[in-house]
Formats: sequence, C-alpha cells, structure tokens
Amino acid sequence: MDTSADSLEKYSKSSMPAFPAYDTNSSTFLLTGFPGLEQEYPWLSIPFSCIYAMVLSGNCLVLHVIRTEPSLHQPMFYFLAMLALTDLCMGLSTVHTVLGILWGLSQEVSLDACIAQTYFIHGLSLTESGVLLAMAFDRFTAICNPLRYTSILTSARITKIGLGILVRSFVFIMAPIIRLKFFHYCHSHILSHSFCLHQDLLRLACSDIRFNSFYALALVICTLLFDSMLIIVSYILILHSVLAIASREERLKSLQTCVSHICAVMVFYIPIIGLTMVHRFGKHLSPMVHVLMGNIYIIFPPLMNPIIYSVKTQQIRGRIQKWFSMKKE
Repeated sequence: MDTSADSLEKYSKSSMPAFPAYDTNSSTFLLTGFPGLEQEYPWLSIPFSCIYAMVLSGNCLVLHVIRTEPSLHQPMFYFLAMLALTDLCMGLSTVHTVLGILWGLSQEVSLDACIAQTYFIHGLSLTESGVLLAMAFDRFTAICNPLRYTSILTSARITKIGLGILVRSFVFIMAPIIRLKFFHYCHSHILSHSFCLHQDLLRLACSDIRFNSFYALALVICTLLFDSMLIIVSYILILHSVLAIASREERLKSLQTCVSHICAVMVFYIPIIGLTMVHRFGKHLSPMVHVLMGNIYIIFPPLMNPIIYSVKTQQIRGRIQKWFSMKKE
C-alpha cells in the first residue's frame, strides 16, 4: 500500500526513536502506531482490545455452532465455516502487533517476523476473496439449479474447492514474499502501519523490486479483480433467474438467502476500494488517515462477518439463541 512517504518520514524524524529506524544495516523495523495520538494509546487500547475480542470470540462462536449443529452440515455453512476460520486467522495474525503498540510493549519487529506476517496477511486476504467467490457459486447453484444442488456441491467437491483456494492464496504469493528476505533495506526502517505489508517493505528496499511490483499487480488482477467480476456475474444470473419466478413471495424468499453473502462481499471489498482511493488520491492527507484505513481494511471484515451471519441467517441465529438460553438455565 503506497502511503504518504514524505509525511511519514517527517513524522518519524520528529516523534519516533531513531536507533532501529535509521540503522540501515539492522534487520529490525519500527511499526507506525497512530501518529499524533501516542498519549492516547492507553485509551485507544480499550476499544481495539474489545474489537479483537469480538473478532476472536465471534468467529469461534460461528465455527462452534456449525460444528455442533447437524442441521447446519450443508454446503452453504461449510463455506461459512471457511470464511469464519479465515477471519479468525486474520485477527490472530495482526493482534500481537496492533495491541503490542497500543499497550506500549514494543514497536519493533524483526525482518523474519515481518515477512511471516506479510505472508499470512496477504494470503488470508486472497483466501477470503476466494471463499466469497465460492459462496457466490453456492448461492448461484442453490437458486438457479436447486434440483442438482446436493449432487454438484458434494463434500468431496467442497474439500477440493477449499484446497484450491488455499493453494491459489498461499502458494502463488511465495515467490515475491521469499524475495523480501534478500532485499537490501537502505531507507529508514519505519513501516507505515501497525502490521507488515508487502508494499510497505518494498518502499524501504533499495534492491531491484520490479519483479515483486509487477508480480503483485498481476496477482491482484488475477485474484481480487477476477473474483469480484465473477461474483457480479453470478448475481446477474441469480437476479435473472429470480425474476423469472412468478410468485413475488418466492422471489423475495430466494433473494433473502443471498443477503448475508452480499453484505459480506460489501464488507470485504468496500474497505479495499476506500483504501485504494486514499492511497491514490490522498497522498496529501495525514499519515493518520492511511493508518486508520489500513486498520479498517484488516479488522472490519473479521469483525462484521460473524455479526452479519448471526443476525441475517435464521439457522445460526436460532442456534445461538437456543445455546445462550440453555446456558442461562
């Protein structure tokens, strides 16, 4: 993500410790917290701790409900379990650096740890996009070809789809991620966010980064852009099929099964679009804006998806209500 490098440099020189940031031979990097709000970190840590607690508990609850309720052992909920597991891992991959800064534990991160976090953040983002596409295919099959739904989305085929998503997400990004280990980082070792990103490390490198830049762009086009286009096409076909239904009640019933997925797609792609717009047209903005948008991009989907599916999906909502009522008794 191309943040405002000049603003970050000015901020780092005036308010950050210099020993790890300006030792260009060091393998230690300094994470940016929330510029200008250092005195408010104890207060900021409270909402962020609550958010991460909700991310971890909410996704674990969804996974527990799907695992323990036999009526939810269906293709739609298998894909939802993949989404919840992806969001859970995303929360786990960033919680230690974000809260570590806010709690005053450490802003430093080693190159190896930074590369590992970069690998998981980008891999999980691609995984979430792939799962959302698989869920769109699930809805398309259920509405447009309901008689063959169970024969098309068998357990074996769902497993293959899941493995295919993992291979696409984590194998194809290995080449540029591995190259990060061998770059020479001659600029100040100050990263733009509370976590490590591929684009951020490239900004600090003095080595030849053309392969990483072009490869990353091609990967984004072939995954996120391609996935979003296929999701749009699937919903065009779904809408065409639903409009052919004579009964208004049946049309509404069919569309209601897609509401949760549509919300999840918007929760994932709107922050990406917003962050891209800020980076492209908001270079004059404060570094705080870039940092805030980066945190929204990372935290918002894992936070909202369990809420969306707990509220909008009747089976999950009913099971959670029953489970909590039994606990009270």
